[in-house]
Amino acid sequence: MTGHRIFSTAPLRGEGLERLRALGEVVVDPWIDHDPLRLYDSAALAERAAAEGATVLICEADSCKGPVFDLPLVAIGSTRGDPTNVDLAGATAAGIPVLRAPGRNADGVAELAVALALAATRGLVAADRDVREGQVYRGGSIPYQRFRGWQLAGRTAGIVGYGAVGRAAAWRFEGLGMRVISSDPFAADATHDLDDLLAEADLVSMHAAVTPDTVGLISAERLALMRPGSVYVNTARAALHDLDALTAALADGRLAAAGLDHFEGENLAVDHPLVGMANVVLTPHIGGATYDTEANHTALMASGLEALLRGETPSNLANPEVMSRD
Repeated sequence: MTGHRIFSTAPLRGEGLERLRALGEVVVDPWIDHDPLRLYDSAALAERAAAEGATVLICEADSCKGPVFDLPLVAIGSTRGDPTNVDLAGATAAGIPVLRAPGRNADGVAELAVALALAATRGLVAADRDVREGQVYRGGSIPYQRFRGWQLAGRTAGIVGYGAVGRAAAWRFEGLGMRVISSDPFAADATHDLDDLLAEADLVSMHAAVTPDTVGLISAERLALMRPGSVYVNTARAALHDLDALTAALADGRLAAAGLDHFEGENLAVDHPLVGMANVVLTPHIGGATYDTEANHTALMASGLEALLRGETPSNLANPEVMSRD
């Protein structure tokens, strides 16, 4: 025991939790386990952390800024790849290291990308509905008539964004027998520029980060570059594509299918044209919703905190400049 008091509003589990307990007393009260959902603003988070006597604060969705930095914190952990819930500049000014959790959900999101690709191309949602409704022979047809499709094996998957998630998706698509190509201006081993990838891929899977340069990346003009009959999957962010243009490409048959895990504000109007398309599978931002994601970010928090307490600079430190402060 080091005497530290570790308070977490993020879910923690797995071997990383035992490592954190070796560093001090751990109190876990996850935001996601509350019904109705509980999210602290910065004042409420500071009040709760102070009441817990926290010297280490770990959070995932709560607002971490302002009064939080007045607490005597050794470190803040944000269990996100990009600690967007933390005022990083404010934490640095206060001399507080901020840990992050890069790649925590890479496998979960990559698995969903494959699942959406299979569900959209094989009609799995509609097929499930037919069985549940006793309509195996719907309209006098047999399932083989309604659900014929092209298999993924032997076709080309284009990975847009070749970071942790993109790489995790790549080997999974390869495991299905697909040829994989990739596009990412920041990855030296990416194989294609974006326009060439779109023209060559039978399936495009989006894994890019949202930046000023990538908002609307898949525009009407770029959708027109895609091969007729190709498939589009987005488990990254809705801002990466032009939704109206995507909807039009699906409606006119240029794209054969799509699987989407993100929408603006994470909501899609029930009367939106995509809702009525049998060749589109829609999920509500669940790519990273696995217990393994929680175990992964817990291990990253433990590794980062262990390094800090040894006087080292953790590889997952979001503000390494804080280590050089007097």
